[in-house]
Amino acid sequence: MLAGAATGRSHRSRAGKAKLTELLERTRLLLRLPDSYRIGLVPASDTGAVEAALWSLLGGRGVDCLAWDGFGRSWQRDIVDELRISDVRCLSADYGALPDLTEVDFDRDVVFVWNGTTSGVKLPDGDWIADARTGLTVCDATSAVYSVDLPWPKLDVTTFSWQKVLGGEAQHGMIVLSPRAVRRLEEYTPPWPIPKVLRLKSKGRVNEDIFSGGATNTPSLLCVEDYLDALRWAEMAGGQPALMQRCAQNFAALAAWVERTSWIDFLATLPATRSTTSVCLKITAPWFTEQPAPKRWELVHNLCSLLEAEGVAFDIAAYRDAPPGLRIWCGATVERTDLVAMLPWLEWGYRVLQTTAIEIKK
Repeated sequence: MLAGAATGRSHRSRAGKAKLTELLERTRLLLRLPDSYRIGLVPASDTGAVEAALWSLLGGRGVDCLAWDGFGRSWQRDIVDELRISDVRCLSADYGALPDLTEVDFDRDVVFVWNGTTSGVKLPDGDWIADARTGLTVCDATSAVYSVDLPWPKLDVTTFSWQKVLGGEAQHGMIVLSPRAVRRLEEYTPPWPIPKVLRLKSKGRVNEDIFSGGATNTPSLLCVEDYLDALRWAEMAGGQPALMQRCAQNFAALAAWVERTSWIDFLATLPATRSTTSVCLKITAPWFTEQPAPKRWELVHNLCSLLEAEGVAFDIAAYRDAPPGLRIWCGATVERTDLVAMLPWLEWGYRVLQTTAIEIKK
């Protein structure tokens, strides 16, 4: 796999830049991006890509910030507390639900996640996004890209990272800009200083180096080779339609188990909004729900430790800011047979936990 890697070379060398250019072009083709859209590599994973968009593009008009998971709330805090934009409307919902999308005003800039990685709640479609809009849409799509057929004409800024649906190494972020976003970038300068790693333009123009195989800082060429390997695998698997199908099949297997299991349910209340990648589950048994939150978290972590000790499942506890529960990854790199094989172990762990809790209560 590493035979042709450019490890040990500068990313600005001919070999290094060729790798980065290949990375961008393979990603463009796999995602079926419009020819007029730019795609670039930025530092600091999806977080860096989102921050680059917020710091470089916002401030010229009011912002509608949508939040229904931990990361949406993070972008909301940055916009309000760090950028201190005065005209911000925060449209929020509790874990498991979406805010009222009919309230969104597309004469304003709109910031949102597509798939709530920490809540398991995704947007059902892009129909709610206005085609005729004067504001920009800024979409954090990090656990949706490759698993959802995104409506690119409705998205002006889209960000993601390598480690989600394609399972590559983290650290590097990707940003996709529509012509409208590029025009905003070149016609508007925010009132605040922008750190170098977040700058998307240079000398008053879009920084074309970011979108043509360059980088604002030094990327890991080992990670680059890993991502290129993942892209080649995705192409051989059948491209984005095949990746979406793999996610859907994984989710269907898990959903069938949830349907026949009395003690568990989806955190997302509406079927159309249930993520097919970051599937968040809640334990509904009375013996569990009657416990205070710290105790429920302790029980969840005990369950996860049981499975980890058996080598069955790793890191499946819910996100730390979400309600106590489980988060099971069903992305395209997960084999359905492995997912199905885990489920009896999950039931075993639950029974061990339930028996222990009942004995302690007695």
